[in-house]
Amino acid sequence: MSQRTLRERIPGRLKAVVGHSSRTFGRLTASSRILPGLLICGGQRCGTTSLYRALAQHPAMLKPVFHKGVHYFDTGYDRGMAWYRGHFPTQAGARRIADHTGLAPVGFESSPYYLYHPLAAMRFARDLPGVKVISLVRDPVERAWSHHAHEVARGFEPIADFAEAVAAEDERLDGVEERLRTEPGLYSFDHQHHAYAARGRYTDYLEPLAGHVGRDRVLVLDSGEFFSRPEDAFERVLRFLGLPWIGEFAFARHNARGRPSPMTAALRAQLTDHYEPYDRRLEEWLGGVPSWRRLPRRPSRTRRPGGKSCAARPAADWRTSSGPPSPASAAWRSPGWRPSR
Repeated sequence: MSQRTLRERIPGRLKAVVGHSSRTFGRLTASSRILPGLLICGGQRCGTTSLYRALAQHPAMLKPVFHKGVHYFDTGYDRGMAWYRGHFPTQAGARRIADHTGLAPVGFESSPYYLYHPLAAMRFARDLPGVKVISLVRDPVERAWSHHAHEVARGFEPIADFAEAVAAEDERLDGVEERLRTEPGLYSFDHQHHAYAARGRYTDYLEPLAGHVGRDRVLVLDSGEFFSRPEDAFERVLRFLGLPWIGEFAFARHNARGRPSPMTAALRAQLTDHYEPYDRRLEEWLGGVPSWRRLPRRPSRTRRPGGKSCAARPAADWRTSSGPPSPASAAWRSPGWRPSR
């Protein structure tokens, strides 16, 4: 029986007791535990769970003991570093893995909100010197729609209609980010759960992140390519971490959800237009045009190192040959909502 299956069969109250006891023990033994060298920081609903589970199969990657996302640097920072460190494996366990594999183990966790909380990057850059960060990005229109469906399904979103939720976003988030930045103990449910359109403006978050940890320690993956060519994308991840490809890896989508409300063609077009300048800014991060902005091409077949075949990357064409529009020219044109940035 897998560890995940076992956890799913534990009654909720007992699970809470076990979790509390595990974290208490971890905190008491914090000085003998490792700190992570990798953080998966968003984007939310972009495949972070799938990447986390793929990395967890590598013998040199050490995941948290209980939860994949610790959420220390965003909502749990007041708990202290001993609490955070208590979530990770012991140094003795890491040494055994190093002796067995000949590799330096890398601890890691996945907390998507780290990308978006205005203080998170500053905190982990200071507390985890040398930490590396991976962020995934996907079509921001689909990301927003998936995000809304996720929050509705969890009971965190009372507005079941996607268009209405997007229209309410600016009012919900008005002034919140600045307050989070200036009031370190503040928590905002709306900021964590209801920022549907804002979170697709990826470079607004990636640029300050790189300013804190260094551009060379940030890897941005196109989730469309990760799911269509997982082996190629995973090789990039391993190169970024300085690890070899060892054994076989299973790649799968996780946490996919149905949609509680449809998206009209007009709404999709308006969102697509709004995101265009932000998508263009992503080129320098991805090393090419985002997958969702390319004209469809029939992929040819190529071979990755090791002899396994995969689909070749489609031609990187934008839907228009003109230069990037200014943010003002791509502004939201639907009554009732305009982007705050």
